[in-house]
Amino acid sequence: MTSRKEAVRVAIAGASSLLGKELNLWLEESNFPANDIRLVDEELVAGTLTEAGGEPVIIETVTEDSFERVRFAFFTGSPEFSKRHAEEAHRAGAVVIDLSGGLGADANARPWIPTLDAVLTSPLESIPRGEPQSLFVVPSAPADVAISISAALAPAGLERLAVTVLQPVSERGPEAIEELESQVVKLLAFQPIGQTVFDAQVGFNMLSSYGPESRINLADARARIANESRRYLAGRAPAPAIMLVQAPVFYSHAFTAYAEFNAAPVLDDVVARLQRAGLKVARAKDEPPTNVNVVAESLPVLRQQERDPQDTFETRPQFFRAHQPGLSCFPGRSWKAY
Repeated sequence: MTSRKEAVRVAIAGASSLLGKELNLWLEESNFPANDIRLVDEELVAGTLTEAGGEPVIIETVTEDSFERVRFAFFTGSPEFSKRHAEEAHRAGAVVIDLSGGLGADANARPWIPTLDAVLTSPLESIPRGEPQSLFVVPSAPADVAISISAALAPAGLERLAVTVLQPVSERGPEAIEELESQVVKLLAFQPIGQTVFDAQVGFNMLSSYGPESRINLADARARIANESRRYLAGRAPAPAIMLVQAPVFYSHAFTAYAEFNAAPVLDDVVARLQRAGLKVARAKDEPPTNVNVVAESLPVLRQQERDPQDTFETRPQFFRAHQPGLSCFPGRSWKAY
């Protein structure tokens, strides 16, 4: 049992986002020692009634004292929101943990994937001095998996890695989820569809870009994954080539990964390396992972690799709760993921 003295105050900035809601739920379910969880967000959603720590809580706007005596400030809203308010949390003495992608360019930001600390060697460039422990940047779910694969396989002679990510509409918020649902229903009824979010038909479709009137840009999301991967790896492992496709699914990233080695790797060694890097490899007798059966998994899930007739390994899509990716392998000296 955690004593009141040990408990800390936490702020979730961007609390109305899907990521903010999921983090709030995780803090409660994991028994994180928080004696006070403050929920703040844009003025547009201020006043929304929600729950934190089993108690009703109202989401508030950010004020001068929003981060007062806060130990950890998680930023889960839009990148712009994080850029506007992270400095206020910093001045209040909070450790800022950015999950929004808005603070990655900060010189004092430390890209952070704890499970890889024991896998990768020290970066070629030292972490910038100043306050490296006060700002942690968590890479997006697709970047996390791409980075983990590259870091895991680099010691096995990895030469090139290409990852294609299939993105769920949940990455674009509740409005995108509602738009996909509405499009599916209306398409089945042969009715005109709404396209407010994507300015394109996403229902029963795969998109490499959104319509010209969309307020969001798929290319920007791809660039974020690529930049996060490159910055975290910092020359310690091959930077993956990234392709991003919008899939007509509500939740769970899936991905395919193509890895090329300088010599054919041993399958058991590949599995062990992926597991050490924080990826879960399903056993041969397990049901293959799907968007549905990975719910409540805490790690990205990979199907057990199988050697194909051309001496390659093959795995199927991988998923991580409502936000994570998947993997596989491909080569004559590589492996293939679906």
